[in-house]
Amino acid sequence: MEEKEYSVPNRELYGLLNISPDASTEEIRKAYRQWAQVYHPDKYQASNMKEIATENFQRICEAYEILSDENKRQIYDIYGMEGLNSGLELGVKLNKAEEIKEELERLRRRKEQEKLADIRPTGSILANLSLPHFLDGDGIMRGMAMNSEVQSQMSKRIGIAVGGNLAVTGNSGRGAATAVLKHQISSVASNELMASAGLHSLIGIQTTRHLSPHSSATSGLALSLKDGSINLSNLWTRQMSQTSNGNIQLLLGTESSIAVGWQKKEEKMSAAGEIKFGTSSFGASAHYTHRFSSKSHGRISGRVGSNALEFEIGGGRRISKFSTVRMLYSIGIQGIFWKFELHRGGQKLIVPVLISRYINPVFAAGTFAIPTSLYFVLKVREARAAAAKAQLLLENVANRKRNKQTEVGGLIITKAVYGSVKALKKQDELEGSNDDLASQVIDVTTPLNFLVNDLGQLKLHEGVKKSGIMGFCDPCPGEPKKLLVRYTYNGENYQVVVDDCEELQIPHEAHKL
Repeated sequence: MEEKEYSVPNRELYGLLNISPDASTEEIRKAYRQWAQVYHPDKYQASNMKEIATENFQRICEAYEILSDENKRQIYDIYGMEGLNSGLELGVKLNKAEEIKEELERLRRRKEQEKLADIRPTGSILANLSLPHFLDGDGIMRGMAMNSEVQSQMSKRIGIAVGGNLAVTGNSGRGAATAVLKHQISSVASNELMASAGLHSLIGIQTTRHLSPHSSATSGLALSLKDGSINLSNLWTRQMSQTSNGNIQLLLGTESSIAVGWQKKEEKMSAAGEIKFGTSSFGASAHYTHRFSSKSHGRISGRVGSNALEFEIGGGRRISKFSTVRMLYSIGIQGIFWKFELHRGGQKLIVPVLISRYINPVFAAGTFAIPTSLYFVLKVREARAAAAKAQLLLENVANRKRNKQTEVGGLIITKAVYGSVKALKKQDELEGSNDDLASQVIDVTTPLNFLVNDLGQLKLHEGVKKSGIMGFCDPCPGEPKKLLVRYTYNGENYQVVVDDCEELQIPHEAHKL
């Protein structure tokens, strides 16, 4: 069977309830009741079972709450969980997708304006560690840097920001304190006065103006209090589409340069790139971030230039509402690094660890493979554990349905396996196997027997990834997947294989062996 390509944006909640993206309100309610009867915590006395039920019941309730609300469902279909997690709600009933987008953007801008009344602290701590230095007996710490800033809106038009930074490397250090006063002259123009005290003390002024609804310009002048030099800056920004913008920056002074940049941000991805030419250097940089789910993402970035050559790859995971952890692998002219990051609110802890100052191909491959493999192994193991817990509570009802179908000669799922296409091609070799192929599939016989209705029929909907169904998981992230189902009906044997987002309706005469 030829594998099909599907575009399945924002369909996870439909998969969770096993309903069509076009499901009616009554169909959503019916699906919710079916799952709630199994996962309601009050049905279980044992603490471990109640904990499993509570976790899955919360997922079901969240899906039902969103999909049963017309406005929330439309926002989810367009923006996904990101649009809903922003805390915005549509105040009027809108029917067109374009109207929803406009209203959502308007409310988002208003929410950002309301945040101006808050005091917003941000900061970061950078701790540079070196494994080679540690092995040489020189200590593991190479240097440390800290910076912090507090922003506050004093009035509707005036805001201030006060911050400072401190860095120590070896036996030397440096620090600076900064202050910025921003005045919103009108809805299209603002001025900023800034001052910095420290190694590079300066004072400056900057003005920004919106030239049109889609473009703006910023000009600045800074005077160095150390040598009296003057630096001029100009930045032009243009919105190129609903999700992307470009900019050109020109700096004139002791270090003149020109830079051209581009940024794009969508629900599932963000990307940016820049090319910069200066009087004494040149360089280019780019990064790409992809969101695999509402909790995890991957990132690739690179820099090249007269004094830089670096490639970085890694990923991160949200561990709570306000916290995210990230692990990155970096290789370049400065050596091979592992980088660990913790982001919480506006605060960051960044720990780069120098693994080797020299780039040995074998060693570089090993240092990349170990954390990457560990990340995917842990991610898949976590998903398998969640699926196993979900199946545990489905087992009793699935067995009752199977026994009922057995009595009437109805639909019985004898074997169902979901996972890697390569592994499914050798399904007969997977029985009792513990090799790599077996680890790329998951047995989903129990969930499918649970989904068989009273008429002896089973339907999985088109356009919805099967990994989102209760009791399923993604056993091989990034690889094409299929579902193999073997079943009996009226005493006859059947078998079917369908693509990940392909519709499945059984029994069907074409599946007979």
